[in-house]
Amino acid sequence: MTTKEKVLQRLAQAQGQPVSGETLASECGVSRAAIWKAVSTLRTEGCQIEGTPNGGYVLGDNDVFTQEIFAETFSTCFPEFSNCHIECFKEIDSTNTYAKRVLAECGNLRNADGSLTPAGEKYNRSIFVAEKQTAGRGRMGRTFVSPDKTGIYISVIYAPAGGIKDPARITVCTAVAVCRTLKKLYGGCGVQPQIKWINDIFAGGKKICGILAEGVANFESGMIESAVIGIGINVKSSSALSGKLADIAGSLEEVMKDNTNAQVSRARLAAEVAGQVFSILEEDAESSAAHARIISEYKEASFLLGQKITVFPLIGYDKSSYKAIATDIDENAGLVVTLDDGTTRTLQTGEVSLKSGEFVT
Repeated sequence: MTTKEKVLQRLAQAQGQPVSGETLASECGVSRAAIWKAVSTLRTEGCQIEGTPNGGYVLGDNDVFTQEIFAETFSTCFPEFSNCHIECFKEIDSTNTYAKRVLAECGNLRNADGSLTPAGEKYNRSIFVAEKQTAGRGRMGRTFVSPDKTGIYISVIYAPAGGIKDPARITVCTAVAVCRTLKKLYGGCGVQPQIKWINDIFAGGKKICGILAEGVANFESGMIESAVIGIGINVKSSSALSGKLADIAGSLEEVMKDNTNAQVSRARLAAEVAGQVFSILEEDAESSAAHARIISEYKEASFLLGQKITVFPLIGYDKSSYKAIATDIDENAGLVVTLDDGTTRTLQTGEVSLKSGEFVT
């Protein structure tokens, strides 16, 4: 860790309390001049560091996101996953795209007998986090707007023994993991997350989170060997979410409004989301009973059920849209809809686009 990174981490840990240059120099093992240089560099990079009359430094914005802070937070919250490979970026094209590049370059993650390869040991349950994406992606190739320092953009790699047999379960588990996280960290501030089948999280009537799960195939075995799971959460308000987008997309900050009872750093939020995803994927793999509980939790949070929706077929059936009532979600995460004539259809992810009111997924 560089002196600059050590100074930033120490000031963030002080939580608004001043830390003297002498203390920083002693703890970092450098001169006072080196501390001043590090502080000056951090200021040019946008960090709000103020000097105090007694010679101490105070970090004005405690919502600092660095690899060191995220890794420390993650290992503290989820010690059982403390050996995960972690990479954090200030800016990247897309964390999902990057994760897929990593997988393309490292080869298979599991051997024929199901054991992890050296690459698998490193990258299974790996985490990639960015503060900004320049080419964020959503479902069906849509753009996922990912402005700087206002959200968290995470991708994780998951490569279970036997491969991915039911891709929809990955999205379901991730959606439930995000909802559990938001209830845990922001439930006291009025954030009540809801799921719009199959991959969007809403709060306060607007979309605050999108999920994109993509499979990576092993061409020798023909199976989907691993999943890249992308999660983007809008934490703070941003001018990038304006115009027509503002009618659909919101942020946690907007839902909480002036409620400051729970100031959660983006590093803590990202760590909690990643850890919850790994935990619930393990939970889902335990038994059919565990999977049934997760589906039940997913259904309880789903707000489409009982609503009239417009279905736009992408494949199958015919090419025209039709009206239906969303009536159930089955054990495989299929959305069961009832048509005007009383017949039912079960929709699978990737087959349809839905419209309900002003919200599109």
